[in-house]
Amino acid sequence: MSPATDTAANPIAGFYGGHRVARGLGQALQAVQRLAPGWGTRLALRLFFTPLPTKRGSRRRDLPPGWTLERWPFESGSMAVYRRDGAPPGRPTVLLVHGWAGHALQMQALGDAVFDAGANPVLLDLPGHGRSDGWGSTLPQFVRGIWAASARLGPLQAVVAHSMGAVAAAHAAAHGLPVGRLALIATSPPPKLVLKWFTHGFGLGGAMLMRMRRLIEQREGIDLERFEPDELAPRLPRATLVVHDEDDRAAPPALARHLADQVAGSRWLATRGLGHRRVLADAEVVRQVAEHVTAPMNTDDSGR
Repeated sequence: MSPATDTAANPIAGFYGGHRVARGLGQALQAVQRLAPGWGTRLALRLFFTPLPTKRGSRRRDLPPGWTLERWPFESGSMAVYRRDGAPPGRPTVLLVHGWAGHALQMQALGDAVFDAGANPVLLDLPGHGRSDGWGSTLPQFVRGIWAASARLGPLQAVVAHSMGAVAAAHAAAHGLPVGRLALIATSPPPKLVLKWFTHGFGLGGAMLMRMRRLIEQREGIDLERFEPDELAPRLPRATLVVHDEDDRAAPPALARHLADQVAGSRWLATRGLGHRRVLADAEVVRQVAEHVTAPMNTDDSGR
């Protein structure tokens, strides 16, 4: 079975709507690539940077009771931010970050638990997602969004992040983000591997892979190697909790376990039967994450 149709080995086909849709998109991109490689690369990048399914559905969601929506300026637009009503001043702040093609309200159960445990949760719609402006985004832009939120909020007690948001949060923490604790849930594979899955899943070949990577690194001004677990792990806080479901088909658990094993003092929490997104609302996961990110800090927790 080829990479384009084997979702067990390559999650990309399933992410873009299953075998038939992936095959059709792949054939279209291949045709453009043969006629005009430059145009083909730009079209492939546009698809790669577009969260699918789009954010239309999440924008129509009602604001949950007890939460208030704010808008913060960010780059050429704004980011949507959700805060709990009546949050007492002086509490530590916990930032909660969704993943690719997700939205902030997926983190609501965790945010409510964090609030009940004594901290003030802030849910962030990253650029191109949820109620934030734009229809596309990149992983480095996720990182910049987290830094912008930190600049607005001040030093953070913790960041709770899901999927690609977890990669962005880990990168920010490894490069100086003022945060004491991390909870990384269903951590996405690093972008170098995701890009490989993307090009192989659509049958675009190694040349397209190299052109796309080169353009991404030029456009974003960062080497994708900087997001690899071996690069990030030694710089993460000891107070890092890594949560992953053994049946996650979108993000292989072995990659997250490899990251956790390299973070001195980190804790690994494995679940079963929850997959990539249901893990966010599991009662036991919610309890343990809230306890972890609201625990008092000590001098050993923030050591890197």
